[in-house]
Formats: sequence, structure tokens, C-alpha cells
Amino acid sequence: MSNLKINPNFTSIERVAGTYLNPAAESKPLGTLDGKSFEDIFKEKLNSTSALKFSKHASQRLDDRNIELTQEQSQRLEEGVLKASAKGITDSLVLVDTLAFIVNVPNQTVVTAMDQTESEENIFTNIDGAVIV
Repeated sequence: MSNLKINPNFTSIERVAGTYLNPAAESKPLGTLDGKSFEDIFKEKLNSTSALKFSKHASQRLDDRNIELTQEQSQRLEEGVLKASAKGITDSLVLVDTLAFIVNVPNQTVVTAMDQTESEENIFTNIDGAVIV
């Protein structure tokens, strides 16, 4: 018989059995999943996030103003939202060429959109950051 000491901090027989009878399961390094680090998984999730959503209001504004985003502009808008997220911005003004978007960053939702040339005042309220892409 081996000289195993039972740890008094175990809370269940399953933990004891898992530790002493299946040590390979316990030796898996923390912070990895299937050999991937947390950073790798995080980057994959960032890259695989679906396209931004447009609120009903924002979609209506785009239609009313005959604004159509090119693929390149859409990509830059998404990049701007990622940058805003990285800085902790929750409600961001994202400027793409002459287009202005107010985006709720945590929800990945464009709240409103406009062409900057339409607005005489160029005043944007209720934002906590701006990104120009």
C-alpha cells in the first residue's frame, strides 16, 4: 500500500476519487482548453462575433437617408466598435468617412446613423467615447 495522505480539505468523495484515482484529469494545466490558452480562445471569439446589429431606428435612418454601407465601411465600423470595446467605452460615436454611428458597444448594436454632412450642429450627446476609423 502506498503512503498517501488524505487531505482533510476535500469536500466530497468524488474529489478524493478524482484526485487519487484519476490523476491525469487533475494534471491538466489551468487556463487551457483542448490545448488552447485563454488568450487564443478570447481572440477566436472576438474574430467570430457576428456582424453588428442595427436597431430598428438605425435601419430606418439609413433607409430614410439613402445610406448604404460598402463592405469596407462595414468592416471599418466593426473594427471601430472593437477598439471602443477594448477601451471600455459603452456608448460610442464611430465615424467612418462622412458617416456617423452611435453604437451601444456591449450589445454590439448601432443605435442611430447619419451622414455628417446633414447635421449643421454636429453635436453628439449621451456617448462616453468616440472612434474615428
